[in-house]
Amino acid sequence: MNPVLLSMAVVALLVTGLPPAVQAADEPLPYRLKRVAEGLEFPWSLAFLPDGRMLVTERPGRLRIVGADGRLSAPVRGVPKVFAERQGGLLDVVLDPAFARNHRVYLSYAEAGADGQAGTAVARGTLAGDRLEAVEVIYRQLPKADGGLHFGSRLAFAPDGTLFITQGDRYLHKDQAQTLDNDFGKTVRINTDGSIPVDNPFVKTAGARPEIWSYGHRNMQGAAIHPQTGQLWTHEHGAMGGDEINVDEAGRNYGWPVITWGVNYDGQPIGIGVERAGMEQPQHYWTPSIAPSGMAFYTADRFPAWRGNLFVGSLKFGYLNRITLDGATVVAQQPLLTELEARIRCVRQGPDGLLYVTTDSPQGQILRLEPAP
Repeated sequence: MNPVLLSMAVVALLVTGLPPAVQAADEPLPYRLKRVAEGLEFPWSLAFLPDGRMLVTERPGRLRIVGADGRLSAPVRGVPKVFAERQGGLLDVVLDPAFARNHRVYLSYAEAGADGQAGTAVARGTLAGDRLEAVEVIYRQLPKADGGLHFGSRLAFAPDGTLFITQGDRYLHKDQAQTLDNDFGKTVRINTDGSIPVDNPFVKTAGARPEIWSYGHRNMQGAAIHPQTGQLWTHEHGAMGGDEINVDEAGRNYGWPVITWGVNYDGQPIGIGVERAGMEQPQHYWTPSIAPSGMAFYTADRFPAWRGNLFVGSLKFGYLNRITLDGATVVAQQPLLTELEARIRCVRQGPDGLLYVTTDSPQGQILRLEPAP
């Protein structure tokens, strides 16, 4: 058997927790891989500039510009100092929807606080050549907490121009994902200047943080706006099993850690089981965990058979997961890029209609999937 197809078959066998109706698609690979850039230290996210260049974040705290020839710039100046411990560091990067006019860039990152504590934060600045100017922090997760785990964090602009920020429960504080007086385990929604939209679901709820959009999440490292419905889709890491995809709706409770399809790392149960009244079921879950990161809907024409598919990176098994949808239901999955044996961190559709991924490594790469000749 072709080694690539054999590798795909092995991964399909590993993903044994799929509901019975979901099978790994058995189709020829229609792509070839092109290395765009290399020599990046844990590249976390990509954003495409209008002139064909890219911005890429490196988790230790650097933002670089990638030229059309793949050359990396020196680190962009003006990036906020990050808390670069364990899962913390410089995370997502997105452009303002009006970037052509205002040149604004948004960064999510782990920010240090007092006494070694840290939390997720978001800053924006104006890209001017090789530096960010007028940098301001527009969001801080409150309170900050000990430890270097579960910061999230992805950024996604809603069709109305508001900004969604996904976050983690900060690991040691998972129970607080169920309470509304903090930002642990929450998706939040803000205006681009950091102010609170007046139609957020908990604006008028006594004791609740007004930025909260949804709650009961564990560690969300994927977010994308559905191209037809305009809804926010997210995914999050479970513990041992129970990684989830959710259609993330205003005011909803997604259950963590009261309900989950996973168990603790020692095999002990978490919470009360897999369902409870008033708590949402995932749109899809993976058991065993694939450790998802990055998320993109494919909407272009370069891969006609992939139009409408959802793509998610797997850190644990080292593949790009192509997910076929029927509406909001997962009907098939196909592991791609298994030949790399590399952790896939970021997934983006480029303005050229091609798919781009980053590999999570001290010598990380940006790779592009192109139609096979």
